[in-house]
Amino acid sequence: MDGHPLILAINPGSTSTRVAVYRGEEPVAEEEVPFTGVDSAATLDLWSQIGSRAQVILRFLERIDIRPHDLAAVVGRGGLLRPLDGGVYRVDEAMLRDAREGLRGQHPSNLGCALADAVARPVNIPAFIVDPVSVDESEELAEYSGLAEVGRRTFSHALSIHACARRHAADRDRPLDEVNVVVAHLGGGISVCPVRGGRIVDANNAVSEGPFSPQRSGGLPVQELLELAFSGDHDRDSLVALTTRRGGLISYLGTSDAREVEDRIASGDREAERVYRAMAYQIAKEIGAMATVLEGEVDAILLTGGLARSSLLTGWISDRVGFIAAVRVLPIHEMDALAAGALGVLRGTEQARSY
Repeated sequence: MDGHPLILAINPGSTSTRVAVYRGEEPVAEEEVPFTGVDSAATLDLWSQIGSRAQVILRFLERIDIRPHDLAAVVGRGGLLRPLDGGVYRVDEAMLRDAREGLRGQHPSNLGCALADAVARPVNIPAFIVDPVSVDESEELAEYSGLAEVGRRTFSHALSIHACARRHAADRDRPLDEVNVVVAHLGGGISVCPVRGGRIVDANNAVSEGPFSPQRSGGLPVQELLELAFSGDHDRDSLVALTTRRGGLISYLGTSDAREVEDRIASGDREAERVYRAMAYQIAKEIGAMATVLEGEVDAILLTGGLARSSLLTGWISDRVGFIAAVRVLPIHEMDALAAGALGVLRGTEQARSY
C-alpha cells in the first residue's frame, strides 16, 4: 500500500455533514456542508437523507478535483450500534442494518457507516468506522444502575476519548497499556471517562447521565423527573427534547453558545456566571467520581472537545480537580482521528475488526 493514500472522512451531524480528505496523515481539504431543510431535532427520518448527503460529499470531491476511485478508503463516524470494543470496523451489511433500524436509538452518527459505504461501494474500496458512540469497554461493576429493570447504556465520545489517551501516552513516551487517565470530552454533550490501559472502563451516558451541557440536562433527580413526566404537561417526545436538546445552558440561559455566555459574563451578568460555574462544578464532580474508578491512580486529567477552548471553563475545572492529577487541555480533531484509524489499517499497523 502507498505510504500516503487518499482517505475520505465523513462525520454527519444533525444539520450538516463534515467531510475531509487526507493524504496519509496530512489534511488536503475539509468542509462542513449544511444540509438544508433539516431541523436539528429531525432525527427520525435520517435514512431518507442518505442520497442527498451522499451527493453533497461527491460534489465536495469534485470541487477539490478528486474522484472516488482516487481514494484508498472511506471512513465514517460510528453511531448507536451494538456494544463494541474500541477500534476500526469494516462496514458490512449487519452494521448497516443495525444502524438503519436504530438498534439502540436514532442519531445522525448512525449515518456515518451508510455514507461511507455509499461512496466506497461503487468504486470497490473499503469503508470503515472508528470508535463508534456505542463503544462499551466497561468493567463489570459499572454495568449496575441501581434498579434491576433499568440497565446502563454506555454511549460516549469514544473517538476523541481514545485519541486523547493515545496522544497523552505518546507525549509521555509511555506504552498506552501502562497509562491511566480521566478524559472529559466537553461539547454539546459531555462524556467523562476513566481510561485504564487504553480501555474506557466506565462512562457517563452522555445523553442521560453526568454533568449538564450546553444542550443536555445530564443526570436529574429521579423523583422530581417522575413528577414532571406525570404532570400532564409532557409526552415522551417532548421530555426527550426537553432533556437532550433544550436542557443545560439553553434551559437556564436561552443559548447553547458558550461564547455568548462568556460575553454575558464579561458584561457583568451574574446569573450567566453562576450557571457556567455550575456546569464546571458538575464536570469536576464527575471527574472526581471517575478518578475513584481508577482507585486514585490517575496519571493525568485530559480535557478535550469544543468547550475545552474556553480557558474560563477549563480553569474552573482545573481549580477543583488539580489535586487529583495534572490537568492537560488536548485539542483532538475528530476528522484526524477518523483518518488515522483508517490509515492504520491501510498501512498494516492496525487490524480492522468485523462487526
